[in-house]
Amino acid sequence: MKTIFSVLLCALISTLSFSQEIKKDTVKRVKLDEVIITGKIKIDPIHAIISNRYDKNIVQPKNVADLFNTINGFSVIKRGNYAIDPSFRGSQYEQLNIQYDGGTKAMHACPNRMDPITTHIIPEEISKIEIIKGPYTVRYGATFGGIVNMVSKKANYLENGFHGKFSSGFETNGNSTLKMLQLQYIKDKYDIVGNFGYRDFGNYEDGDGTKIPSSFLSTDYGIKVGYSFTDFERLQFHWRQSFGRDVLHAGLPMDTEYDNSSIASIDYKKSNISRKLNSISAKAYYSYVDHLMTNTNRPSFMMMEASSAVEATTIGGKIELYWQASKNVDIFSGVDAMLISRDGGRRRLVKIMNGNTLPTPREFNDKVWQDSYVNDFGLFTEAKWLFTENTLFTTGIRYDRIISDIKDPEADFAALYNLEKRTENNVSTTVSLKKVISKNLTLEAAFGRGVRSANMIERYINNFNVGQDPYEYIGNPNLKAEINNQFEIGFKAKNTKNSIKYAASVYYSDLENFIVGIVDATKTRKFMPTKPPLNPKVFQNLENTYRTGFEASFETALTNDYYFKSEMAFVYAKNKDLNESLPLTPPFNTRIILGTNKEKYWANVHYNITSSQNEIAQSFGETRTDGYQTIDIRFGFKPFKNANLGFAAINIFDKTYNNHLNFSFTNQANFGRVPINEPGRNLTAFFQYNF
Repeated sequence: MKTIFSVLLCALISTLSFSQEIKKDTVKRVKLDEVIITGKIKIDPIHAIISNRYDKNIVQPKNVADLFNTINGFSVIKRGNYAIDPSFRGSQYEQLNIQYDGGTKAMHACPNRMDPITTHIIPEEISKIEIIKGPYTVRYGATFGGIVNMVSKKANYLENGFHGKFSSGFETNGNSTLKMLQLQYIKDKYDIVGNFGYRDFGNYEDGDGTKIPSSFLSTDYGIKVGYSFTDFERLQFHWRQSFGRDVLHAGLPMDTEYDNSSIASIDYKKSNISRKLNSISAKAYYSYVDHLMTNTNRPSFMMMEASSAVEATTIGGKIELYWQASKNVDIFSGVDAMLISRDGGRRRLVKIMNGNTLPTPREFNDKVWQDSYVNDFGLFTEAKWLFTENTLFTTGIRYDRIISDIKDPEADFAALYNLEKRTENNVSTTVSLKKVISKNLTLEAAFGRGVRSANMIERYINNFNVGQDPYEYIGNPNLKAEINNQFEIGFKAKNTKNSIKYAASVYYSDLENFIVGIVDATKTRKFMPTKPPLNPKVFQNLENTYRTGFEASFETALTNDYYFKSEMAFVYAKNKDLNESLPLTPPFNTRIILGTNKEKYWANVHYNITSSQNEIAQSFGETRTDGYQTIDIRFGFKPFKNANLGFAAINIFDKTYNNHLNFSFTNQANFGRVPINEPGRNLTAFFQYNF
């Protein structure tokens, strides 16, 4: 893998000598491919949205995944207050292509996802989140359910010199605090940006005053250095590290002692190369996650001491050429790679066995990842044809070669399968049409075939609890790749005279080879074999599954100072093989917002309505969830120049509720296996000063 990374770096650096024909009258500095939505009809992907203005909309996010709570169509999967995963239209985990700055990735080390990609960056570093709502582009890696690109804040190029920003916040529910400092120095040719973040969050209380074990401490820092050789050529290096400590996970069997991550990326772009070749861009990245979890503070510690040290390495990169075949035809072609490897084990010191206290505890060592890897090498081409001034036709094709292997299997896992290196060949395609009917109406229609090969948990996990239920799960290295054949049609419209904006989209996904864990009655659980459930689950492919749904939004200006906005999202999923819903399908939800935005102050009220969820996956351990309604109030103002002060009252009426996607309490004293409640009333304050 180091060789692959070296090749990508060499290819990146070698492009520095590529010849160019500079247009002398152009003074605009080249922008790196950190964003995927540019605001240009010829470039932008279809069915894409941008969510931003986080300083106002989310006063006090704990985790990047919390930023998704106000994006229509998104939900979050919660295991505590730290390990939170976004879910979009019922797709989650590797079904979503989640990345930083147009391609950088960091895969989790923990099989229980105590450390998803969203824990490795601080929310204050994010300027916006870009979403492509399905497999409608082939340029950003293999994509099944959609693309999420978290764009970090750029240097301020308005003036040279020294600049900075300081932020500080506090939450009453948990007595939680955060601090963030960003410094930057800008010159004509180069810029340096550094940031440091500190977050100390305590256990929160639900609406009934019950304290939920969810505290954590994290520190982060990062540095970004960019150099512009000319107005059309730029090289940038980004390094960040994150350190999580003493993280409590209410919905998982263990807690995190430490979670250390390191992410490095290098980006290069050269534009205006020739009349046909518009630009060449390249990216290479490396991430390493070192994770330790234990059960020291859990009830099971009296019977068995457990600690698990695991690690994950992700190496990848991309080279893309942007061609202009003609005035109205743009072609993007390139290669990319993502190489994931994991290893580590669990040490168990058993004190009580079969109800009897052992005179001398017995030690066992279990292989968690069994020294496995999954490598993806991709080749893609996407063409955009503006065949009339207001009509864009896009088509693309992508080929992925997936190579996977397990190098140190447990004996019992090796006995289940004929283990050998496996190669898969996946083909993804997309075709779409965007029609600008007028300046007030745009229509979009798209089809995408997204293909996702099984992740490492689904392939190689060996009798570990990795689901929402108490079952042990066994991987299956022979799984077929999931395929999402998704159709979508939508529109965006506005009435300028009446200051009205509205939009809607409807989609249908025919899912092939959908991967789920299914109880295998021929097998007995490996650990504590007399404790129910006695049979483990084995990951299998399902043939007859689908999802369908819609999102809609409406916004109008009530007066020059006030606006009204409403959003709603619905997902319906069906597993015909088991005659139930697909797991982790969010309920219908609606958000009604009344607000004002002025130069010196802003305010809004969110009325959140979530329906009950009766369409459940019983085989996944899901239970029906009641609906609920909450109200959040946020407001802020500028007390003096370059300063912002914000306040919020979240769940102002102290409602006790839980989201359908929340995990249940696991191995917790004084808690049964019931879903984790959300926080009760939470008052927050946030201060930011720019200098």
